[in-house]
Amino acid sequence: MSKQRATAPTTAHPPARKPPVGRRRITAAQAESIFSRFSAAAPEPKGELEHVNVFTLLVAVVLSAQSTDAGVNKATRELFRQADTPVKMLALGEDRVQALIKTIGLYRNKAKNVIALSQRLVTDFGGEVPADRDALETLPGVGRKTANVVMNMAFGEPTMAVDTHVFRVANRIGLTRGKTPLAVEADLLRIIPAKFGLHAHHWLILHGRYLCKARNPECWRCPIADICLFKPKSPARGSAD
Repeated sequence: MSKQRATAPTTAHPPARKPPVGRRRITAAQAESIFSRFSAAAPEPKGELEHVNVFTLLVAVVLSAQSTDAGVNKATRELFRQADTPVKMLALGEDRVQALIKTIGLYRNKAKNVIALSQRLVTDFGGEVPADRDALETLPGVGRKTANVVMNMAFGEPTMAVDTHVFRVANRIGLTRGKTPLAVEADLLRIIPAKFGLHAHHWLILHGRYLCKARNPECWRCPIADICLFKPKSPARGSAD
């Protein structure tokens, strides 16, 4: 009679995979410390894209792909003065939208998407931005990152929008070893304590934009340098080798 193999009891979440040698990840306790420090430094972090309502937030995020927030803000001030609803945007038309955002990269395709998503909002959603990520992702020009930003900023959902800053910083710190934005998102949602969920992606974005920069991270003034797994830490300019 063959022996029956013992099975481990099922759990609500699968056990975390052990990272490869040399690719450590920080612990849950360390993640708690990181976001506690972020919270203490900036209790209410804000996104830097200018907007006046949910619709203009959606448009601003769509326009921000492969563009800086500052560049988008410069272009959208006049755009949103003229069109702050889907109906008004449709009235402007694609050519006028192009003219107003021509300083932004990929402006032709972005103008096309702005008009197309405005039409969908009017036709399918009564002119309102839906408070549903799956519905948002059906709109032209809206991917998962954009939908997550809107759900977070407009509707208060603790989503994790993974842009280039979040992807880089999360891997550099050791919060994840994910190779794709979706894998990074899943890791961050798992390791970041729920009480920090609403602001977590903003903290990571701002940390990557102003401290943990791609080429010259300013480790000497980083509030989490003692926890972060990035090595070697960059010294202050002018410091001795």
